[in-house]
Amino acid sequence: MEPLSVPFTLDPRRLAVLRELRRRGSLARTAEALHLTPSAVSQQLAALAREAGAPLTERDGRGVRLTGQARVLLAHADLIAAQLERARADLAAYGRGGRGAVTIGCFSSGILGLLPGALRALGESLPGVRVDVVEAEPPDVFTALDAGQVDLVVAVDFAAAPPHTDTRYDRVDLLTDVLDLVLPAGHPLAGRDRVALRELARDAWIVGSAAGCCGAVARSVCAAAGFTPDVRHAVDDWAALAALVEAGQGVALVPRLVREVYAHRRLALPPLAGGPPSRNVFAAVRAGAEGDPVLTAVRDQLVRTADALGTRAGVPGPGPNGGPD
Repeated sequence: MEPLSVPFTLDPRRLAVLRELRRRGSLARTAEALHLTPSAVSQQLAALAREAGAPLTERDGRGVRLTGQARVLLAHADLIAAQLERARADLAAYGRGGRGAVTIGCFSSGILGLLPGALRALGESLPGVRVDVVEAEPPDVFTALDAGQVDLVVAVDFAAAPPHTDTRYDRVDLLTDVLDLVLPAGHPLAGRDRVALRELARDAWIVGSAAGCCGAVARSVCAAAGFTPDVRHAVDDWAALAALVEAGQGVALVPRLVREVYAHRRLALPPLAGGPPSRNVFAAVRAGAEGDPVLTAVRDQLVRTADALGTRAGVPGPGPNGGPD
């Protein structure tokens, strides 16, 4: 099948010769400036005219002058040269981690609690880096990472996430996100110093979908306590979940990452006997991409933000060996 049109290509080096001819006004002075012979300059201009499909010079006594088509082309040549300079500068900045684009795939409570601070800091320290965010969870978010649809993943360790030993990804632990027990203010156990999770086996529960990380973790925590929760409301929106708990419609485990969503409501948060359950939050990139300076800059900022968030919220950071303490 023949192409619909002949490809239009121009050699930027020949465009530079044409631009120099405009500046110098003669083949001899152009040749001198470019350290070429007048014959070589003429050959470059002739080749450019063939590429453009239009005459670019015409005889003017013993010299040459630019044609109207040449002046049209020169307007574009100036733009092309400027854009190439921008590309060169961007590549140099990219090499320093100062320019580029990164798409992050992240679970909902990570978007609420972790990303705003990280994105704000990146906007100040690396204004030339564009960061886009897509809400997604394992396994779909890792499918998107494999396909190049996202560049970096922020996820939670649970059954649908890849294991630590998966060599397809380079990962770093960010923080251990505590799950707070949240009760209606008038709940019989609201005033207790400690509550054993099993004491809530007969309560109505408000839990996220089983396929989502928080819903899966909440169900597994209840199972470890010896019961299957009676899920009356399956809700993945944290503000809606907190509103239902406040309205006395059930109890829930809510990640401390989204504490700002429920901190202002009339709720009881009694400590759990034996310590609170938690989940590990990590960031991952495709194996081999960890050397990318832009991805490194974004991931490093996520680590710094997670450290600061853990300090403020009482959320443990990663342990000395990269895992939770």
